Amino acid sequence: MVYAVIRVRGSVNIKPDIKKTMQLLRLTRANHCVLLEENTVYKGMLQMVKDYTTWGEINKETLTKLLMTRGRLIGDKPLTEEYLKKAAPYHNFEKLSEAILENKVQYKNIPEVKPLFRLNPPRKGHRTVKRSFVNKGSLGYRKDAINTLIERML
Repeated sequence: MVYAVIRVRGSVNIKPDIKKTMQLLRLTRANHCVLLEENTVYKGMLQMVKDYTTWGEINKETLTKLLMTRGRLIGDKPLTEEYLKKAAPYHNFEKLSEAILENKVQYKNIPEVKPLFRLNPPRKGHRTVKRSFVNKGSLGYRKDAINTLIERML
């Protein structure tokens, strides 16, 4: 299972240990998204930064669309299928997204690929950035609802 993690809040008045955890997750700015595999280390890190991020399980369709529209190479060039044919054994975005979801390959390990996605703020905004998702907010774990949020941010 792969989590999509999105930073929702900015960097003002963050405790130093939370700020360091955000840097280790490569979430340095608001509206940045990373893909993380499910393991105990990442779960602990996500619990530490739960007041500044939101995350959930991404599905294949959303991941394919995210790779096509927001995938970038070093030099801010778009990720293309021609590059995937040369650099990875997966020849299109659908096969790559299947491999990522099955933990056969990690997105950050593909050569010359930026390990994060820069997204737009969501259309119609966040609910609130001060409450958790279960309390009608935008923070924390949101299961499959992360897919609708990413669709609004593309």
